[in-house]
Amino acid sequence: MEKKGATLMHKYELGRLLGQGTFAKVYHARNLENGQNVAVKIIDKEKVLKVGLTDQIKREISVMRLVKHPNVVQLFEVMASKNKIYFAMEYVKGGELFNKIAKGRLKEDAARRYFQQLIAAVDFCHSRGVYHRDLKPENLLLDEYGNLKVSDFGLSALLESRRQDGKLHTTCGTPAYVAPEVINKRGYDGEKADIWSCGVILFVLLAGYLPFTDKNLMEMYRKICKGEFRCPQWFPPEVRKLLSRILDPDPVTRVTLEKLMANPWFKKGFKPIPIPKTNCNMPSSNTPCSVLEFPSIIDLESHENNEEASTSSSMTPTPLNAFELISLSPGFDLSGLFEDDKIEKSPSRFTSQESASSIVSKLEKLAVTENFKVRKQDGKVKLQGNREGRKGQLAIDAEIFEVTPSFHVVEVTKKSGDTMEYIKFYNQDLKPSLKDVVWNWEGSDRQ
Repeated sequence: MEKKGATLMHKYELGRLLGQGTFAKVYHARNLENGQNVAVKIIDKEKVLKVGLTDQIKREISVMRLVKHPNVVQLFEVMASKNKIYFAMEYVKGGELFNKIAKGRLKEDAARRYFQQLIAAVDFCHSRGVYHRDLKPENLLLDEYGNLKVSDFGLSALLESRRQDGKLHTTCGTPAYVAPEVINKRGYDGEKADIWSCGVILFVLLAGYLPFTDKNLMEMYRKICKGEFRCPQWFPPEVRKLLSRILDPDPVTRVTLEKLMANPWFKKGFKPIPIPKTNCNMPSSNTPCSVLEFPSIIDLESHENNEEASTSSSMTPTPLNAFELISLSPGFDLSGLFEDDKIEKSPSRFTSQESASSIVSKLEKLAVTENFKVRKQDGKVKLQGNREGRKGQLAIDAEIFEVTPSFHVVEVTKKSGDTMEYIKFYNQDLKPSLKDVVWNWEGSDRQ
């Protein structure tokens, strides 16, 4: 039993209980290193194992590590003890958007602003191959500045979860917000299903009540499957037209996110938020990420004026002691408790019996072929792409650790850019180009 004022993992001072469920409790806490307010979710391992929710916990952590966006609740750190798993997350103290709607419908400008932030977050998630599958006002939080934050990825799915038919098949979500194709149990596109739920949320924001409702659940499902809803008279004509395209029961003709974001009503006053260049994403803190937290996304461009890009193959690798070597072993890697084997892992590692200069030479040759900029610093080779992808330029770090002069471990990490673009580059370019120096790859093949 955690007590107020207790110190957790020598790093967080626990405060009041914010909420609790069957398997977890959420506390307000203070980071003792920088004074930052956080929310700590404490999960009972025994209960999770007993009911078979291990995969769900792994997936939630993996997903939250993929989706770093200003309108998504951030996961800062994952820790574990013998009996508990701890999530240190962004503390969002404004409460649920549901509480605001419960007081009555919102004005058009306010509803549009929340809807814009929701769609920006969902679009970012989809670009990472993540589908939420349980979007509803109860899972949308508001920070102290009134900004929306998507939370609760416990029912989310990833691109890799699709079957051979290219569809998801797990029926999940909240009945009033679920898409008709999910109800029909014939497989569905996660992106189109999330778009439907966003449409229901927009309706609720502007109307103050649900578009599809009935005391009889089967009758409500019939209305959903037929797309039977009626907009109240105060809805502007452009909103009615937009909702008819979002709440289209046919997922094939339902509006895409790209077209939705190009809609004139949606675009009014919309200012896309720049994606932060750090995974810490703690707004009021200037403290860099600690080694226990997720690595920062390094902006290589910011160093161009101060440092010349190196072209020499000589570089001093980072020495690796026995303890560090053991910690890199898959059998001792704590992340294995949390991450699904199908999910992209960060970092990937390979071992090599070649010299550090040979490894660097191969990376430099790849950089020339793919038109990447190269910079070497403190045992790392930093590759910076110059093409603007969906989420900016692709940047990759390769850190070389020396076990002995003739044996090295290399960690490869995506630092910025689109995940799908990175996976393609990793499989089609990076791995083939390094085959002559790699002794063994560890972890996921990123297929």
